[in-house]
Amino acid sequence: MSNTNRKFRVSFNSPVVLTFSIICLVALLLDFLTKGWANKTLFSVYRSSFLNPFTYFRLIGHVFGHADWEHFLGNITLILVVGPLLEEKYGSWNIGAIMFSTALVTGLVHILLFPNTMLLGASGIVFAFILLSSITSIKDGSIPITFILVAMIYIGEQIFQGLFVKSNISNLTHIVGGVLGATFGYVMNKNRIKRV
Repeated sequence: MSNTNRKFRVSFNSPVVLTFSIICLVALLLDFLTKGWANKTLFSVYRSSFLNPFTYFRLIGHVFGHADWEHFLGNITLILVVGPLLEEKYGSWNIGAIMFSTALVTGLVHILLFPNTMLLGASGIVFAFILLSSITSIKDGSIPITFILVAMIYIGEQIFQGLFVKSNISNLTHIVGGVLGATFGYVMNKNRIKRV
């Protein structure tokens, strides 16, 4: 006799990705409530004095900030689609390390190369996840053709836009995020990194 009275449960299936998304939502609401103060002070990165403790927080915190709802939804939707699959494959610890590393490296690159502009948003992490997801099945030293196509499409588009399109989008952050995602994916798959 089958049990037809099963209870429906909601699971917190991807703790790192879900927590990150919630923090981004809180940061967006906080920025709205403070009329831009939160993004300027906490959730964007730009060159400032290393005597200011906020400078160090902003090196990571910039990935939580978003300019508006459209910016937030564009990044978080992709993170929520791809992130849980990656977190299930590689583990929460590894995905957290990839997100932290991407935030830190893109923050440092930005303050070194673009000292007079602010950077905010999780698009570097989005691109890291996109490239990481396309390189998840390395076997016997071969690189999947899907990875080559995704890299050509996503990174190629960013290079083209960076050279020929004037916008407020940080194409370099996308490229750096994609390179980091591909690198982490290659290393973790080649060395059969255990899920942690």
